[in-house]
Amino acid sequence: MKKTTYLCCLVLLNYLVFSLKMDYLHTFCRYYCCRQLGEGVHPLNNIKEDAINLHRSLRGKIEIHNRVSIDAGLGDGEEKGILGLIYTPGVASVAQEICKKKELVYDYTSKWNNVAIVCDGTRVLGLGNIGPEGALPVMEGKSVLFKVLGDVNAIPLCISTQDKEEIIRFVKAIEPCFGAINIEDIESPKVFDIIKRLRDELSIPVFHDDQHGTAVITLAALINSLKVINKKIDNIKVVISGAGSAGYGIFKILKEAGCKNIVVTDSKGSIYEGRNDLVNANSQNLDKQEIAKNSNPSKLVGNLDKVIRKADVFIGVSGKPGLFTKNMIKSMNYDAIVFPLSNPDPEILPSDALEAGARIIGTGRSDYPNQVNNAVVFPSVLRALLDTRARGLNEKMLVTASYAIASLVETTHLKEDYIIPKVNDPRILPIVTQTLKEAIGKNDSTETRQN
Repeated sequence: MKKTTYLCCLVLLNYLVFSLKMDYLHTFCRYYCCRQLGEGVHPLNNIKEDAINLHRSLRGKIEIHNRVSIDAGLGDGEEKGILGLIYTPGVASVAQEICKKKELVYDYTSKWNNVAIVCDGTRVLGLGNIGPEGALPVMEGKSVLFKVLGDVNAIPLCISTQDKEEIIRFVKAIEPCFGAINIEDIESPKVFDIIKRLRDELSIPVFHDDQHGTAVITLAALINSLKVINKKIDNIKVVISGAGSAGYGIFKILKEAGCKNIVVTDSKGSIYEGRNDLVNANSQNLDKQEIAKNSNPSKLVGNLDKVIRKADVFIGVSGKPGLFTKNMIKSMNYDAIVFPLSNPDPEILPSDALEAGARIIGTGRSDYPNQVNNAVVFPSVLRALLDTRARGLNEKMLVTASYAIASLVETTHLKEDYIIPKVNDPRILPIVTQTLKEAIGKNDSTETRQN
């Protein structure tokens, strides 16, 4: 009995600390429970084994709970008690009211707080195309974070089609049940067209976390890093490795924030206006066409090892571990800021970056200082979108969210290994939600005056 109790505690505590990314508590819990089970202390860095065992024990990280209790008396007929109100016959009156005025669905159902996480499994984490089944545990984890950090009901919908038109039709078909759509881990450039089409054709907000969430938290980390090294955003050179959803989103938000010298690289090297494969615009390169026209003012040509020279900031979202080397860091300007953000394996390990002379390092992982992870952002953003029923967010609004997050780290506490608040910081949700609500309100007022 005692062993079973400790085992249950271990599973529960693992669930809580994994969802909140409280690694120091996780370490203690595993140590204590393993000692009590008489099994000795297992290696604390065996994340793979821990994760598999936890998922096997839980058999799913999310479930549905009722918001109303069913009272006794079911034997007396469905007409009596709560059941008769939430289902037949009472619910028929609610259905008729909504039929007459569709907007009432927000007041009479859970639509106001429901978000669909739509994923086709083509670009999951740094794992590539692992399919909808492989994507499901990742999306379930995201659902947990949505609930814990934003009190949002997020439903993972991992679908067995990778066809752009079928994905668009699917999302349009499920619109009546959801207050917002979160597009997740769909490969680029296909995803950009999906986002644009859905925003034009749906009446509910569409959020692209890989693009917008990553951009917001990256800018927040950069804002505070620049304070530490006493540099200005309009006087630095930034190199972004990776031109997919995250790279494109980071480029756009940095441009909006005032960064004048941004160089983006892809598998073919630096992106610049006039590059052979970007001369003619087509549906497959519109995003890179935009990058080419609005970045790389010096028209630098070459691979990452060439364009990184004399750069102040490196941001890695390439999905290629080990891409960034010590020699590349040594060729950067003094007090280099290095953000190798690819997960689970970054472009360079923090220890190697520090050894090469980097001043500030941030990764997407929770086991290193300065976790630059969109988990800080997306629950708050969706909370604001749901509460305001806004159609979407522009870059100007996203910049305000970045500054709000950055402001949570007080100047007196700001240092090389603390540039961004922790994922589970309770101050994030209220300040980001309120900041975005105000920005959305100002934007709506401006559009009203212009019309």
